[in-house]
Amino acid sequence: MEFSGKNVLVTGASRGIGRSIALVLAKKGLKVWINYRSDVLKADELKDEIEREGGSAAVIKFDITDEEALKEAFKVIIDSDGELSYLVNNAGITLDKLAIRMKTEEFSKVIEANLTSSFVSSREALKLMSKKRFGAVVNISSIVGESGNAGQVNYSASKGGLIAMTKSFALEGAPRGIRFNCVTPGFIATDMTDALSEEVKKSYTDKIPLKRFGEAKDVANAVAFLLSDEANYITGETLKVNGGMLM
Repeated sequence: MEFSGKNVLVTGASRGIGRSIALVLAKKGLKVWINYRSDVLKADELKDEIEREGGSAAVIKFDITDEEALKEAFKVIIDSDGELSYLVNNAGITLDKLAIRMKTEEFSKVIEANLTSSFVSSREALKLMSKKRFGAVVNISSIVGESGNAGQVNYSASKGGLIAMTKSFALEGAPRGIRFNCVTPGFIATDMTDALSEEVKKSYTDKIPLKRFGEAKDVANAVAFLLSDEANYITGETLKVNGGMLM
């Protein structure tokens, strides 16, 4: 797998799927900018792991919902590396609740964290990447952005909006040689799913044709492909990583 660029910013990279994305991209030769909001220990541990394996990484703290902090982070990257080649919008939150009990603030907070922040970072990346007419962005959406899910009206709206927004960015980025794509993970094994009872796990896996949860590296490998030169004629697409749960 080949990359024409040299660095990547991964938001929410200190744990979970973001951590796996950072590890995979570092192994493929990219310098990874590890974004975190609060857990500097995990971010530093990830940086150390990448460097022990011969990769290159830097840690950068900012809250994705703070527009000025996000803009400043892009400036730090440019001042350091002279460019930004790739962006992975992975950070996000959930505030699950049935719609009839959901407060407007709870809806808006998830939209801001999952959709608005990705708009701001994608916009700023498009500005920077346009200068050299090269770059690629992958947005991490979700299967519920395609299917919906009870108790996740806010999350579904944010992730469905992310898919549509990615297509619009792809249309605007294409004349500048910049690609935008989405990945929609299904059930992925995480600390949260590990805490589920075997009965509950089985009720979920029964709905998945491959009969198992995915792993974080499955999502990471999909992201790496979409960023790479092997996908240089793919833009505006949504790559499902869900074991066949939604076809």
